[in-house]
Amino acid sequence: MSYRVIDVAGDIGLRAEGRTLQECFVNAGLGLYSLITDLNQIKQKQQIEIEIAEESIEILLVSYLNELIFKFDAYGFIGNAIDLTIERNTLKALVYGETFDPKKHERRLLIKAATYHNLIIKQENTHWIAEIIFDI
Repeated sequence: MSYRVIDVAGDIGLRAEGRTLQECFVNAGLGLYSLITDLNQIKQKQQIEIEIAEESIEILLVSYLNELIFKFDAYGFIGNAIDLTIERNTLKALVYGETFDPKKHERRLLIKAATYHNLIIKQENTHWIAEIIFDI
């Protein structure tokens, strides 16, 4: 995993990296989940599918992260492993995890949404970098 928290006044940011664009997106998703709870406490009891098509890679990243937030808010689903492909601005992902249980899962931050504020996604030399800020 390659992600770290970025200190942002009033919100929380995340920097994700990967050797490929797909790996960068996976690490962004796992980084998001790590803001919500301890990933080591999640069991892979179920899986969800996500498919999103957008006009740009930036919109695709924000839509993908907001879909993960929606699945958590609406269904309590939290993951700790993601298989993901991106082809022509279409993302397909299988996310493995379980339903969040406050009796066994630590509650960290309540993430409201991924934002476009100061959004960065770029390829640098041999790897991809994404920086995203979340409303909390």
